[in-house]
Amino acid sequence: MLIGLGLGPGEPEYLTLRAVRLLKEADAVFVPGRIACDLVAPYREAEILEFPMTEDETVIAACMDRNADRIAPVAANGTAVLGLIGDPNFFSTYSRLCEALQVRYPGIGCRTEPAISSITAFASVAGISLSEGFMVTDGPDDVPCRIQLKVRRPREAAARLREQGYRSFILVERMYMADTRVYRDQELPEQSDYMSILYARR
Repeated sequence: MLIGLGLGPGEPEYLTLRAVRLLKEADAVFVPGRIACDLVAPYREAEILEFPMTEDETVIAACMDRNADRIAPVAANGTAVLGLIGDPNFFSTYSRLCEALQVRYPGIGCRTEPAISSITAFASVAGISLSEGFMVTDGPDDVPCRIQLKVRRPREAAARLREQGYRSFILVERMYMADTRVYRDQELPEQSDYMSILYARR
């Protein structure tokens, strides 16, 4: 198993309790650079892997294959952790690495553990509230995904979004609680709990 572990925005005290436990329990820990290495150092030694900052897809693909080959011997028989600045599901190279790993070693599973994201950290540092909603992108103006909070009528919300071109939906209700539920597309309920998040993709 490979776990993409979010290390947060760079403040050592923003590592979660879960992150610290997983770092200590892993069979091996890998990181993409010195900043991440310094964050995990109080808990574990980590091996730094190369993730070049380039737009050359050939170089990126070769890098992902090399890193997959390095991680696979650990992940095939135990738990490998890749510690990442920020969150592994948020503009991260982790998804690319998992794709390479699953092509080359299809028996190895991948999962993620979230972190305090740079967006929520930014709001604190900047001293602003994001309560009015916002769009996040790493460059493109045409963002294909939307996340909506506090969705009390998910089926109705999805119907409105379909008129705007959205086609795929996931609702997570009461996340991380004992009665967490995940609904997809046609499974969306008529009503849901106040603590619900709806993901829509065009």
